Amino acid sequence: MYTPAEVTKNVVGIGKAKAVLSPARMLILGMMAGMFIALGAAGSNTVSAVVENGSIAKLLCGLVFPTGLTMVLIAGSELFTGNCLMIVPLLEKEIRISEMLKNWILVYIGNFIGAIIIAFLIYGGGQLDLFSGMVAVNTIKVAAGKCSLTFLKAFCLGILCNLLVCIAVWISFAAKNVTGKIAGLYLPIMLFILCGFEHSVANMYYGTAGLIADMNEAYHAAAIDSVSNISNLTAGNFLLMNLLPVTLGNIVGGSLLVGCVYWFAYLKKSK
Repeated sequence: MYTPAEVTKNVVGIGKAKAVLSPARMLILGMMAGMFIALGAAGSNTVSAVVENGSIAKLLCGLVFPTGLTMVLIAGSELFTGNCLMIVPLLEKEIRISEMLKNWILVYIGNFIGAIIIAFLIYGGGQLDLFSGMVAVNTIKVAAGKCSLTFLKAFCLGILCNLLVCIAVWISFAAKNVTGKIAGLYLPIMLFILCGFEHSVANMYYGTAGLIADMNEAYHAAAIDSVSNISNLTAGNFLLMNLLPVTLGNIVGGSLLVGCVYWFAYLKKSK
């Protein structure tokens, strides 16, 4: 495996390669990552749909969700949260801030498109009908819970989440084979799911799928008795009270608490 210092140097090269991707490739690869993460999120909603014990439900979600990041890193795609590590080549003056921001914006848009595509396919394919419609109820429940967070809570949970996601990516970069990469990323991702931290790209699916499911009269009727905060599930709350603060928190967690820290530890020139 690579040493932490070697990983930090490799992150510079990886970030430089991301910065020079064409806008079309950023969007397409971003869309693929959004789809991969959304599929992991859909699997999490499914595996926990009929589990009454909250701790066991979280554990099962934690076992399933890392599939999404595995596909992102092994198959190849562009994920906004992982790309927060582009702060490292920026601090090394190997890329310009405009290049980093262009990547973040286009990849973020691509991630959102991919998540929306999966949400509509899941709905259209009737996957939410599994377990007598309990997957639909759980999808609404998860989305309503996320839309019920305060701005500050969502921001803090976003910081914690991308601290772990970027550490997972960082550890995967240390491995020299596929098995090592999967093993390295798995535990930090499982931990963020167990703790209920907030991931902007995953929430692109959770929020969209929940809103779509709630528009179905049968699903809404099934959920209304068991989801006490269902009235908070609105597009405005999803975008402004969850996705916005979570995205900002993800930037802080990934760029500052991981990227800047490791740049300072291993690349900053001593005076």
